[in-house]
Amino acid sequence: MSTASSIPCWLHIGAGSFHRAHQAWYLDQLDKHGQARWALTLANIRADMTPLLAQLAAQQGRYTLETISPAGEHRYETVTAISDIVPWQPDLQPLIAKGADAGTRVISFTVTEGGYYLDQSQQLDTANPDLAADLDGGLNTIYGAVAAILRARQAAGNAPVTLLNCDNLRHNGERFRQGLQQFLTLRGEHTLLAWADRHTSSPNTMVDRITPRPTPEVSARVLQATGQHDPCALMAEPFIQWVVEDHFIAGRPALEAVGVETVDSVLPYEEAKIRILNASHSCIAWAGTLRGLLYIHDSTAVPSIRQMAHDYVTHDVIPCLSPSPLDLAAYRDTVLDRFSNPYILDSNQRVAADGFSKIPGFIAPTLQQAVARGADPVHTAVLPALFLRFLQRWQAGALPYAYQDGIMDPAACQQMLAADNVVAAYAANTMLWGELAGTSVLNSLLNRALARVDSWLATQDAAN
Repeated sequence: MSTASSIPCWLHIGAGSFHRAHQAWYLDQLDKHGQARWALTLANIRADMTPLLAQLAAQQGRYTLETISPAGEHRYETVTAISDIVPWQPDLQPLIAKGADAGTRVISFTVTEGGYYLDQSQQLDTANPDLAADLDGGLNTIYGAVAAILRARQAAGNAPVTLLNCDNLRHNGERFRQGLQQFLTLRGEHTLLAWADRHTSSPNTMVDRITPRPTPEVSARVLQATGQHDPCALMAEPFIQWVVEDHFIAGRPALEAVGVETVDSVLPYEEAKIRILNASHSCIAWAGTLRGLLYIHDSTAVPSIRQMAHDYVTHDVIPCLSPSPLDLAAYRDTVLDRFSNPYILDSNQRVAADGFSKIPGFIAPTLQQAVARGADPVHTAVLPALFLRFLQRWQAGALPYAYQDGIMDPAACQQMLAADNVVAAYAANTMLWGELAGTSVLNSLLNRALARVDSWLATQDAAN
């Protein structure tokens, strides 16, 4: 697959489903609405997506997107935005070459929340093996890959490029940029760091579309509905949103023409999304798993679980985020209705993942803000209490699925869970809690929330 060099290129790193249901879909809409075309190139840092990349290349980048509304309305569309597939190889040379090309104006990425290795203080976790390897010259993380691209780009002629974080991180562009600056500083690449400061921008973005991992059933439905065999087919909910700060250093497509909200600051949008949608999603996944359920819609259908998420938003989040340009109560209700869609079949396993990133990123800020203003955020404390009981099930080998966490240290977690006072050990984790770690306030909140969770679990057991 190749693209004419006169067409500006948008390179995306991260071949997971979300990108293909979100950023790629928007770029596809541009072409279908007659806007000036940008060529989308797809790549991956790790080898895990090699079979998918090969299959997409065989299909010239085409794939089918299925959306299913809560009312059961199925829609199928062919997405043709991807013009190039970068084959993976261990030294990432094809990716680096594409990123260094002057025609590449935007480099975006989705590598999950844990893929940035940042703690509450926005400091790199240099003890992480992948990050440590990259600090020694490796190419295992987004920092190692982007550093190699920027180094080659500098050598090739100094063309500016926008680095666009599309993951669920608060201030995601700023946090990536700070992580990259630390990374280059630790490697002693001060000249490249100065060059990057002048020749790149990193807008903050807010992205939203529930996109489960594809299953064989999706391809089967696509075949039945369209007559096309498509092993790359995927499914998402109809709802989609993208808010992005309009700080592109090397130009951009006409994103606003296809519904992207280009703004000066994404702050109120990202805070609402991260605290209401992402945190509630995790709450429902952890609670549903403890209840013995496998899917988000089944978990949301349990009145007591839905009430946990509703109370968390109503009593703690809305006071923290008010005033807001959004109708936060209406947003809460829309989110819970989206989670209730029985056709999405989003798994608790997918949403429950990466808790060691989600506690500090999605949940701890509400605790900190509420405590600072003298409130008693017990409804928020229920969420990390659920996660602690979830971790204890993991320790006992009693989860119904494999737990996946990009930054969890399994040995350290086992040690924490084996402590004489598990709650105190949990509350002392500075990576999770930042300035609240080890405080009597946090210990009290967690102990009271655990009592509520344990009472709820006992009620559930009795009902079964």
